[in-house]
Amino acid sequence: MSEEKNREAKFSTDSGINIERIYKQDGGEDSGAYPFTRGVQNDMYRSKLWTMRQYAGFSTAEESNQRYRYLLSQGTTGLSVAFDLPTQIGYDSDHALSEGEVGKAGVAIDSLQDMEVLFNGIELEKITTSMTINATASTLLCMYIALAKKQGAALDKISGTIQNDILKEYAARGTYIYPPTPSMRIITDIFEYCSKEVPKWNTISVSGYHIREAGATAVQELAFTLADGKAYLQAAIEKKLDINVFAKRISFFFNAHNNLFEEVAKFRAARRMWAKITKDLGATDPRAMMLRFHTQTGGSTLTAQQPMNNISRVTIQALAAVLGGTQSLHTNGYDEALSLPTEEAATIALRTQQIIAHESGATMTVDPLGGSHFVESLTDEVERLAWEYIDKIDGMGGAVKAIEAGFIQKEIAESAYRYQQGIERGEKVIVGMNRFTREEPPFDKLFTIDDSIRAVQCEKLAALKSTRNQQAVTDALDKLVSVSRDGGNLMPHILHAVEQYATLGEIADSFRSVFGEFQGS
Repeated sequence: MSEEKNREAKFSTDSGINIERIYKQDGGEDSGAYPFTRGVQNDMYRSKLWTMRQYAGFSTAEESNQRYRYLLSQGTTGLSVAFDLPTQIGYDSDHALSEGEVGKAGVAIDSLQDMEVLFNGIELEKITTSMTINATASTLLCMYIALAKKQGAALDKISGTIQNDILKEYAARGTYIYPPTPSMRIITDIFEYCSKEVPKWNTISVSGYHIREAGATAVQELAFTLADGKAYLQAAIEKKLDINVFAKRISFFFNAHNNLFEEVAKFRAARRMWAKITKDLGATDPRAMMLRFHTQTGGSTLTAQQPMNNISRVTIQALAAVLGGTQSLHTNGYDEALSLPTEEAATIALRTQQIIAHESGATMTVDPLGGSHFVESLTDEVERLAWEYIDKIDGMGGAVKAIEAGFIQKEIAESAYRYQQGIERGEKVIVGMNRFTREEPPFDKLFTIDDSIRAVQCEKLAALKSTRNQQAVTDALDKLVSVSRDGGNLMPHILHAVEQYATLGEIADSFRSVFGEFQGS
């Protein structure tokens, strides 16, 4: 009997007490049914565990490929790609503004050639891949599709997610390129193209993670994320797309912090609220009303002081995500307040998920905290306060208008300030940082990236440009400019340019020539 089948056959405690599929009061809500408070699947983790991802990417495609292969060998069931800052904002490694940033915050991807190396020896049909990319999401997705075609993969079988959530970049993170209107056009072009060509791909992961990292509360994270999601729904509907089709491919990306019960309540409320939002906008297919989400443990909660304490923090946060019903989970390395995670830290982070899955008993029943007076009350209150924010945002004309007015940014900034004040006054206890401190030697297990990576990438770029068909590249980029200016879905033309080995920076510059760049306030 396989390990998974054996797990499914043993829904009992160590004392032999049988565990029911779901516990509910008479007439109480079931799982897998509207409004999905208790989960989007009927059996949740009894039949299938969440996807265990480790967010990884650094240096060159060659080095990141080695880390991906290692993680897959250790039991990771999905890859999550981190891109460096130049890739995120549409600059090739040889651009002057890329100096000092190449390969630092993630892997450097300049062209399809780099994508080929990044997934060398990894069959795209057999894994799911999440890519944390926004302004250049269309180009990175086209590189992935082009690689899948070269591998001979069936495009209707490849699956994964692009973050592709530009609104939160204006509000909380800052890696935008173009103004909101053309950015929303690119996003809806992706919706339309993928619904036909790569139907299993999640075309946007509406991200509360970075909103929370910027200082938002759990309620604000929920409210602002769902307001952004509502804006994407409305933009797609205006483009005459069928909500019952494209809404199935919208996923969410939430943060998990240390307050176990508030985080669980947030996740439960999120499903209920999204079900209502989609239904009110015309969805009739239950699968179009389901909020499916990936969770990452809270990067901003990690401390550089006594970094091994972070293992405990990550465990609590991961457990909150599981008790709250996540579909996918990344656990941070204990050393990430100091550097990119070492292989040791990444392994411990993955083992944390595996221990929760196979040893804790948390996966034996659906929504284990459902029915708790505290959790049910907290779910209701989180929802009530989040609706107050959404109603206020709707009154401003929606998320785009609220961002343009600076409302969301101001709310996040004020929340971050209050939180920091609480830490400095000692009202908010951070173990090992402002209480229970000790003298300790400098942490010396740091994973660092050498600045010579940029020279390596520049050499590869120069070699690529000397061997590709330059006329084919020029023609492809000219076509991109004309479609950007005159209308039409951009995705087939981005894919064609990628396949001619046009670089990410060249494609971004083509859009810049038409759309311009957004100048933040």
